[in-house]
Order: sequence, then structure tokens, then C-alpha cells
Amino acid sequence: MALKTPFYPRLAPLNQPEIWQHWSGYLSAPKYQYSVLAEYYAVRDAVAVFDTSPLFKYRISGPDAEALLSIVLTRDIRTCAVGQAQYTIWCNEKGYVLEDGVIMKLAENDYLLSAARPNLRHFKLHQGTLDVSIEDVSKRYGVLAVQGSKSLLTLQKLTPDLDALDYFGVAQTTIAGADVIVARAGFTGSKGYELWINAADALTVYDAIMAAGDDYNIIPMGEEALMLLRIEAGLLLIDVDFDSARHAWVDAQRETPIELGWQWMLRNLDQDDRQFVGRAAIEAEIANKTSRWKTIGLQLDYYDYERVHRELGIMPPKDSMLAQETHSLYDADRNYLGYATSVMYSPMLKKHIAIAKLPLDHCKRGTEVYIELVPIHKPVTVKAHVVKMPFYNKASN
Repeated sequence: MALKTPFYPRLAPLNQPEIWQHWSGYLSAPKYQYSVLAEYYAVRDAVAVFDTSPLFKYRISGPDAEALLSIVLTRDIRTCAVGQAQYTIWCNEKGYVLEDGVIMKLAENDYLLSAARPNLRHFKLHQGTLDVSIEDVSKRYGVLAVQGSKSLLTLQKLTPDLDALDYFGVAQTTIAGADVIVARAGFTGSKGYELWINAADALTVYDAIMAAGDDYNIIPMGEEALMLLRIEAGLLLIDVDFDSARHAWVDAQRETPIELGWQWMLRNLDQDDRQFVGRAAIEAEIANKTSRWKTIGLQLDYYDYERVHRELGIMPPKDSMLAQETHSLYDADRNYLGYATSVMYSPMLKKHIAIAKLPLDHCKRGTEVYIELVPIHKPVTVKAHVVKMPFYNKASN
């Protein structure tokens, strides 16, 4: 039987299409309204809530918590101060990415980590004799993402503790009489916050947030709107834009932090004395320039996109265009180059965009490539060119 999040009793009656799918065993709505764009624009122009409770959650605490995280995490946890969060990753010994997640530092040697897949065994494998507790607290908390340009205005009605919270800052506050941990973070590319709420208090806090956001037409959003938002923000999704090295069969399915565009997490590696998992392999990749490809942004040529569809006698899809699957990429002579993983029509930018993998000599901005699409079951190629990612991001404003 599918599990239900702490917010399910409130969200279920709002699910107009009455469609649910599974996320880590929990019921999760693809959308709550018949129009995905209504939910999308709620974030871009106002405020929406997304139930992210199915994420796996771990509390890592004790005298050696920082020491353990300095070994397991690729990004240097020592640069994360109390009251801050980090977007981070962890790799295997060969320097291939296992997963990404967000870690919050609540106090000295007291952290909360969220991830899309179970990782308890992996962290415990590196525990050794370290004095640290690693606890699965996934069911203890409901997590509600309050996202959008009016998210702060909404939450300011409930607590004064977020007024000066910087991007990826963390506050421990009280909302509707309940203790809540708030991180200024999200997966949307808009200003937003993620609230960790004790499961017993979830409905009380949810009701308070929805009442506070009523002046801004607050609504819940589902996974489909979230995917549009995260692609525009250039945010990578596990099992779509990269695979966990843990479950891959061959190295061609695995990727390194450099290949995924996360080299910024390693910008001070020469000043970092940690011996974290995968360090030797990553250093060798950087020194020897052995990255096989780079994750980049593409913008499709609209006139070419329109041409290939009209030649088939159909209208070129726009607002309904979202594909999180492989699309092969070619050069002008139709030699295979790489592939795109996420393709969509951006409602904000009014352009077709894609997240893609290309060899290093084809990653310069403006480079022309051809993406394979399959309208009416017939493969065609459409001109595209390399652009900067993120395509759109106002999260830190």
C-alpha cells in the first residue's frame, strides 16, 4: 500500500485530476489543477507549495559528525557555518557521483541531510570508529517547499525570523506554535523556502501557511510544474540528467562532478586537505583533462523546430512540450556527438531549451548542433546552439 505524507489529508481534496503517482513509496501528485501552467506561474509570479516529504532525511550528529562528512561529501562541509545549508554531492572511489542533496548545519556537529534515494548504508560504511550518530528521520518530518516571488511575504506573516535570511541560510523558528526548521532553498529557480516540520504539526503549519498566502492566491503544485521550473533553473535531476554510479552497469552511465558542471564545488581543492572519497580520481581528471563531456544548455532554433513539424502537417508543440528522456545530438554532418536529457518549452523565456551532454570541443557558447526529435514516430533533427545555464534563475535574489 502506498504511503501518505503528513500533508496528504489537506492536499488530496485539492487534486482536481485525482491522479497520483509514486515517489519513494509515497503518493505524489503530478498536478493539482488541470493546467500545469497555472501552477508554474504561481511560482514565477506569486507563491505555491510543493510537498517534498518523500525525500530521505538523515540526522548526523556527535563529536565526529564533521569528520565523517569531510570524508563522505565531495564539497568541503567545513565551509558550512552554523545556520547555513549547502548543496552537495558524494562520490565513489573512482570519482563518479553517487548522489546529490542538501545538508543543513543546525549546530556544531549537528546536521540534517536530505536526498532523493536511500543512503543510510553508504554513510554508515564510512563511519568506522568515529563517534557519530547517523539516524534515518525520514518519517519524523514533513517537508513543505514554499516557493515563489511572494514566498517571503507569505512567511513573514507567520514569523519574523526569515527577514534577513540569506540564500541557503537556515533558521530555527516557530510557526503556529510549532517548531520549524526553515532553509532558504528550493528546486525552482525562484525565491523560496523549505520547511521541515514535525509530522504531528504538519497540518497545523500547512493551514497557517495557506491562510497567510491567501492574499497571493497560494496553491499547491505538483511534479510536472516542478520539472518545468527546475529545467529552466538548470538544476539536474537524478535518474534523468544523471544516474547514480551505485546502480550503473558501466562507466558510460556514470559521471563525474566535473562532467556534470559541479566543478564549482571543488574550486578551492588545492587548499583543501581532506581525503574525501573519490579525491584522487577527481584530481587526476582535472590534472590530465580526461573529462569525457560537459553538461551544457541548448536553445533550439524555433524556425527550424517549426519547419520540421509543419512539413509533417502538424502544429509545433509549445506549452505542452516537456520530455525527460534521451535525445541524440549530432553535428552538421550528422555525426553523433552526445545527447540531451531534459527538453522543454520555457513559458517564461518563450523558447525551447534542453539540458545536454556534449564533448568538450563542442561546448563553446554558440556552437551549432542538431537534436533528434520524433514527431509522429519519425525521427527528425532540429538545429540548436549551446547557451549558458541556468536558463532562468531568481532564487538568490
